[in-house]
Amino acid sequence: MSSRLNPYIHFDGTARQAMEFYQQVFGGDLVINTFGEFGTEDAGLEDKVMHAQLESGKGYTLMASDTPPGMEFTPGTTITVSLSGDEDSDLRGYWEKLSEDGTVTMPLEKQMWGDIYGQCVDKFGVEWMVNIAGSSN
Repeated sequence: MSSRLNPYIHFDGTARQAMEFYQQVFGGDLVINTFGEFGTEDAGLEDKVMHAQLESGKGYTLMASDTPPGMEFTPGTTITVSLSGDEDSDLRGYWEKLSEDGTVTMPLEKQMWGDIYGQCVDKFGVEWMVNIAGSSN
């Protein structure tokens, strides 16, 4: 898989309904994972969407999640740019450049789903998520 760049939309409890709507609009395959599937013990959070991904037949990719408690949700600032793939050195290089002179909000490190993942806000205020699939680091 090559690297890809796509929007990631944050919702306040309506990610499932929104992604099902977008599937009706764009067609394609929709995969939805809940916080409960990854072992959360927070009451009321287990059925919320931790990650959803829509892959359309036209090659569009749209990702989304519900905003968990403790993370800020501000309508109008609910889109993040997601950079993902399995090209470890390329993605780490992008991460270094994007986070330089910015703010790392989640360090680039191994996550519960097995990938290397991090979040940052670049020096221009744009939010980024970087996910390195299948990385052994």
